[in-house]
Amino acid sequence: MSESGTEYRVDDLARAAGTTVGNVRVYQDRGLLPPPMRRGRVAVYTEAHLARLRLVLGMLERGYTFAQIREMISAWEEGRDLGDVLGLEEALTQPWSDEVPQRIPIAELAREFGRHAGPGTIKRALRLGIVEQQGVHLIVRSPRLLQAGRELLAAGVPMPVVLDIAEQIQRHTDELARLFLELVDQHVLPTDDPQWTPRAEEVPELTERAKRLRPQAQAAVSASLARSMSRELSAWLADRFGPLLQPDEQQDDHGGKV
Repeated sequence: MSESGTEYRVDDLARAAGTTVGNVRVYQDRGLLPPPMRRGRVAVYTEAHLARLRLVLGMLERGYTFAQIREMISAWEEGRDLGDVLGLEEALTQPWSDEVPQRIPIAELAREFGRHAGPGTIKRALRLGIVEQQGVHLIVRSPRLLQAGRELLAAGVPMPVVLDIAEQIQRHTDELARLFLELVDQHVLPTDDPQWTPRAEEVPELTERAKRLRPQAQAAVSASLARSMSRELSAWLADRFGPLLQPDEQQDDHGGKV
């Protein structure tokens, strides 16, 4: 169990990971997900299960097959303490946000956004990964991002431009993520061998390093964005409203400037 002690029923686990109950059962049947604990007839999952589930989903998205994932997990666990392994797994794969994905009927979003929610708009949102479709529902990965889009639309920004902004932000944040992972490869891991896996005694230390890097990466990006916004906003204000922001020049009794 994780330090937080959070426990999940199977539907809660699937929702937290952004997948379906059916997928959870498939991964469990294929040996990719450890069996749950039992409380009478109720199956109970922990944060360790959630970490493993997110790891499996991430590997599937990168194109690994069930057999490859099972083989890699088995090799990873062989000869190692399972608690340490799952601790590292959780540190590496826990979400970088406390947001819980939302499951919203497509018809509901269509009513809310009206003319903004045409088929082309939804297709583009799906392509960008902002939402995922499950039958007649859309899974909103980041409700905060959806709310930001609502606010931009309310301010008069057209939907295509809102999606342009989302695409540009995603491209830049993807690049930042790659930058931090390159840093880990070059300066944190003891080797640059892509086939390297840690020995059992190295796992606890790597877990602590992973936990320390997470807040530092977030703090660095947040601080840098704040400084950039401050600089750019000052320049923008001076350019757009400069005359209004300048103090009025004093005049003498004859109307001349002092």
